Amino acid sequence: MSKHVFARAAFPASACITLIAFAAGCGAKPDAAVAAAAEKPSSFKVTDAQRAKLKIVTLANESFAPMLEVTGTVAFNGDKSTQVLSPVSGPVSRIVTTLGATVTAGQALATVASPDFAADVATYRKAESAVRNSARILKLDEQLFANDALARSELDQARSDAAAAEADRDAAMLALRALGLDEATVNAIRDGQRTAPVQGTIVAPIPGTVVEKLINPGQLLTAGTTPAFTVADLSSMWVIASVYATDIPLVTSGVPVDIMTDASTKSIRGVVDYVAPIVDPGTKATTVRIVAENPGQLLKRDMFVRLLVHSRQQHSGLLVPVTSVLRDDDNLPFVFVAGADSGFVRRRVTLGYRVADRWEVLTGLAAGEKVIANGALFIQFAENQ
Repeated sequence: MSKHVFARAAFPASACITLIAFAAGCGAKPDAAVAAAAEKPSSFKVTDAQRAKLKIVTLANESFAPMLEVTGTVAFNGDKSTQVLSPVSGPVSRIVTTLGATVTAGQALATVASPDFAADVATYRKAESAVRNSARILKLDEQLFANDALARSELDQARSDAAAAEADRDAAMLALRALGLDEATVNAIRDGQRTAPVQGTIVAPIPGTVVEKLINPGQLLTAGTTPAFTVADLSSMWVIASVYATDIPLVTSGVPVDIMTDASTKSIRGVVDYVAPIVDPGTKATTVRIVAENPGQLLKRDMFVRLLVHSRQQHSGLLVPVTSVLRDDDNLPFVFVAGADSGFVRRRVTLGYRVADRWEVLTGLAAGEKVIANGALFIQFAENQ
């Protein structure tokens, strides 16, 4: 959470109205009356029995590592997820998998009735024929050259043609394999055997879960263009957060992060693995990426989460328990400070960073002062009666 700066001094509303009215009758300005009243805040007293039930702590300067509280959004781990494109063109004939299914690398996801198969087979067989022909010519040219019946340049050309033919054949075979053909079909084509028309297959390139199905039977696909599925490994996720300039020094690669969701009472541990080198021109914030394990798949894409970043920097200052800090009608923070007359006085404070179950206090308190740790809500309620 970014540092918040609040106005100092507080005074009950009813008392302020009385003082303002009095000051106005004397010809004084209302603002001056309020300022004078703020210098002498009223003290709320409790009985000895009530005071015994309150937990009071004495403040002292401490060394601590601050924690930054921000919000973030969950995304798939980009290193373990991918969108699957159709390698062939044509209409979808069958969806093999289901949404949410766990798949392995190379597993079929859908089949496509594609004319690419026949064209690729013809291309391969032409390339194979060219290889055999160029090899025959090269053998003859080598014999002629050995008998001084052929120029060196013609032999070199024959060798180049043979190499080019082999490259074309290898490229044609790769195109066939891209269709998802099984090894038996590939071998049959290589051996020149006749094969039944084979449908193209869309396969999973990585192991994971099918998290998106973007096609339906009968839909016309374009090779290398139409997205068909999204496969993601859900064992880990990314959390994307935005951090403003004042807090960036606290966020460095490798610092641990607690991720809190409404789906569980337990936090999920993560680690900052990337801090963007640029600032978003619209928000003026820096993007920070956290990698988190995903036990039980609690983290879902686009889920809103709260983050507690544990900084490695060491600070020094005053810390008060979280239970000490209350909010007034203007949502400004204050604490109850023990006075010399056994009473308690409201004191506006400026909060800094969160440190576990305590807040850093930048202004409003001094070392040696005593504040209510538990029971502040009782004092606030009793004071308002």
